[in-house]
Amino acid sequence: MRGFLIIGNEAVTEPFNLSDLPGAGRMDVLCRCVSQALFLSHSMRRDVEVYLLLLGKPNPPKVIKISSNELRRMSPDERNIGGHIRKAVGFKISKDWVETNSGIFVAKKNIEELLDELSSSYTICYLREDGESIRNEIYSIKNPLFIVGDHIGVKKQEEDIILYYAVKILSVSKLSLMAEQCITIAHYELDKHYHENFISI
Repeated sequence: MRGFLIIGNEAVTEPFNLSDLPGAGRMDVLCRCVSQALFLSHSMRRDVEVYLLLLGKPNPPKVIKISSNELRRMSPDERNIGGHIRKAVGFKISKDWVETNSGIFVAKKNIEELLDELSSSYTICYLREDGESIRNEIYSIKNPLFIVGDHIGVKKQEEDIILYYAVKILSVSKLSLMAEQCITIAHYELDKHYHENFISI
């Protein structure tokens, strides 16, 4: 299992205009991250979960969980993904996960509550430019959850909590890449490692 947590610092927490995803707190960035995390050419990855932490107005925080094994009727384009997110943020929610569509859930959790829940099943890995090379560390990670910021990055308030839960701080590049690029590279390194490991058995 592998997971990705993307922090949407300004991503709105109410239904938004699908024709203006950037104006919804850069929801376009989150949609691209979902696409890169879940989709292959003409198919979908299995055993992947994506978590979108929405911290924008008017009712933060909200978390959307997308599970590839259960997901139905999603395509990789931004507008389609945005439509699923738009539906999810319109639901009445609590601390418990509410299913809004097949494989899509929403809850009202802050980052501490979310990481406390996920740390029992994932190895929490914070992606940051100054971390250890993911290529050197990937062999030792079981069930990684990679945390990335949106176009703003990760603010200190959230980073302090992430650092408490993070088992590893990893880097996919010493350059500051776009969030979706980080996800693509993380997948590449994992795919490469597991393919090589499978061939050697």
